[in-house]
Amino acid sequence: MQRVKQLRVVVEAEDYDDAVRFYRDVLGMDEVAAFSEGGEDRVAILEAGRATFEIASPAHRVAIDRVEAGGTPSPRIRIAFEVEDSATATREAETAGAQVVAEPVLTPWKSLNSRLEAPAGLTITLFEETEESHERAQGEGFGVDDA
Repeated sequence: MQRVKQLRVVVEAEDYDDAVRFYRDVLGMDEVAAFSEGGEDRVAILEAGRATFEIASPAHRVAIDRVEAGGTPSPRIRIAFEVEDSATATREAETAGAQVVAEPVLTPWKSLNSRLEAPAGLTITLFEETEESHERAQGEGFGVDDA
């Protein structure tokens, strides 16, 4: 039985307006709510589509860094956003102030991934799926970890 109903990632942004502009306007996340108690006390809740929580072993993080970013290490927590076109989204993000760490690359798990340093001090991955999940599940190394 699924008990968690929603995943929210809460990020403190020194430049709140820049972060909201980037994630809402550049990446295109709909703003579903915003709250303020006045002054600088503000929060925006942005819709990010379906949420998953990915847990990676240290060795897998190193492998992802090698494949996705030429070995450039990522922090313990990295946010990944699925987009329709990773090349276009990467260019738009760069134009909006994100620093491209690695251009889109086709990964062994058949997604097209780029790595960026983005507003609010986040390391992000923009990824485009190139095959359906049922197709990917047939590939070597895919399945369910029942450990």
